[in-house]
This record gives sequence, C-alpha cells and structure tokens, in this order.
Amino acid sequence: MLKKILTWTITIVALLAATLYITVELRQNRTFDAPLPDIQASKDSAILARGKYLVYGPAHCADCHAPMGTEDAVNRGEIVNLPGGRPFPLPIGTIYARNITSDKETGIGAISDGELAKMLRYGVDRNKHALFNIMPFSNLSDADLTAVISYIRTLEPVNNLVPQNEMNFMGKVVSAFLMKPEGPTGTPPQRVAMDSSVAYGEYLAKSVANCYGCHTKRDLKTGAFIGEPFAGGFEFESIVEPNAFMCVSPNITPDKSTGVMAEWNEEAFITRFRSGKRIKHSPMPWGPFSRMSDTELKAIYRYINSIKPVNNKIENTLYPRTT
Repeated sequence: MLKKILTWTITIVALLAATLYITVELRQNRTFDAPLPDIQASKDSAILARGKYLVYGPAHCADCHAPMGTEDAVNRGEIVNLPGGRPFPLPIGTIYARNITSDKETGIGAISDGELAKMLRYGVDRNKHALFNIMPFSNLSDADLTAVISYIRTLEPVNNLVPQNEMNFMGKVVSAFLMKPEGPTGTPPQRVAMDSSVAYGEYLAKSVANCYGCHTKRDLKTGAFIGEPFAGGFEFESIVEPNAFMCVSPNITPDKSTGVMAEWNEEAFITRFRSGKRIKHSPMPWGPFSRMSDTELKAIYRYINSIKPVNNKIENTLYPRTT
C-alpha cells in the first residue's frame, strides 16, 4: 500500500512538473499591444544637440550600450559609439545591452522611429514582446524622446550581433507569468522646460537620470520596486569585479541621520558630480553625470531635498561577496 502511495505521489509530482515546464515554455512568446507614438526623427541641429546631451549626459545611455573595454573613456565623460553587447548578470539570467547604432542588420537601422519610441515609452518591442524593465524612459517628454531617437540615428553603424538574453528557468517563469510592459504613469508631456526648479528636478530624477530606479530597493527577479522611494538599499554587482564585490545604493532622501544628502549643500553637490567616479566598483554613471549642466544638477538637488525623509541606514555601500 505504501509503495503504491509513493508511486502515485512521484507520478503526480512528475506530471505537475512537466505541466509547469510545458506551460512556461508555451508562454515565452506572450505578446502585448501598445500604441505607436507619433514620434519622427529630426535633423534639426538644436534637436540633435539636445539628443546628444541626453544620450551622453543625464540619460547615461553609454553606461550600458558602450562596448566592453571603454569604461574608462565613459567615466571620463567621453563620446563613444554604442554598439551594445555588455552583459548584465541577474538572478533570472543574463541581459545584454542592444546595439543602438544605425546598422541595419544588427542595430536599429531597420527599426522605425515609432517602433523605437514604443520600446522606450511602453517597453514593447516591434514583435510585441515585453522588454525587461531597465530603461526609465516611459515618461520622457515627446520633445526629449524625439531628441534621443534623432541623435542615435546619427551614430556610425557598427555591425555587432548582440546575443539574445539568456534566461534561466526562474527567468522563464518570471517571463511567463510576471513580466509585463511598463508604460507611462500618465500622459507624457510634450516638452518640459529646462530650469532649476523642483518640478524639473523630479522629471530628471524619475524619467531621465533614473535616480529613483537605482536608489530605491528593487526585486531583481521581477524589477518591482519594494522599498521606500530614494531610500537606497538596491544591490548591484561590482562593474569591475562582479564575482568579488557587491554595491548597495545609499539613502539619498533628506533624512538628517541616515541620508547622504545631509552632507552636501548645493555647491558641494555640484562639485561632487563634477569630480567623477571615486570608487571603481560603483555602478553610478559618474562620467555621463559629470556632463550635466549646473542648471540640471541644481534642479535634482532641490527636488531630492523636497521629498519625504526616510530613516534607512545603509551600513555598507560596498562589501565582499561570499557566494
């Protein structure tokens, strides 16, 4: 009798496992509908200049899409091409930064302006598949979205076939049941006035520079935000020794006892951004951010100091990996 029960138990578990496996595999190509934004690339010099500034400055595209081996140049704030290929190991697998040069075979040369805009704003690719929620550009204004797409159209084509993302079984489960596109939180503005106001600082911190995305604790399996906004605690692998060190984003709320902002006045904040990367392991894009204007840095400083203080002590922002 006991042998029969054990046999049936093993059979049922095997059937459930097989059913789960088959279901997960069948759901790997889920599709999602998203509108095609009315965005068209421009050759206007002012728009291209704004796009270049965003790509190599506050939007820090080069930190992900520049090729391996150009880290020092990016940290110096230099202009490099963006053929992608950089791997980002995560608990769910490895994500690869795409080639965003104008190459027609391996880059964005054969992708329409509207399709590119849909990817950036709605997280849906041209085949209607959801993109992993890394880029923070869903709420980018129409003007800035146009500027970014216009500029990357000018990048010299590089034939670089980037590997497809490599998902482990956990990643496939996330893709099958949890992953979905992240669109705008409201109607994106047509344009946002560039000034030193708190409102513009919020736009930069949440929709362009991704201060919110890195300084808020997240679940690396799903990308979901699970911590207080800007209170730190998001863990990253070291960008130079990923198997040896982990970095933790600090609390940048204006909490006087646990927030790093208490250390800086506005002038010191700007000076720190101008001085570039000091800790080689840090994933913070200090190079691109060093190119930001005083106006934008003032806006971010003023916005961060206007948000709710959160008492959240981050003991160590760098520690050795044990596993």
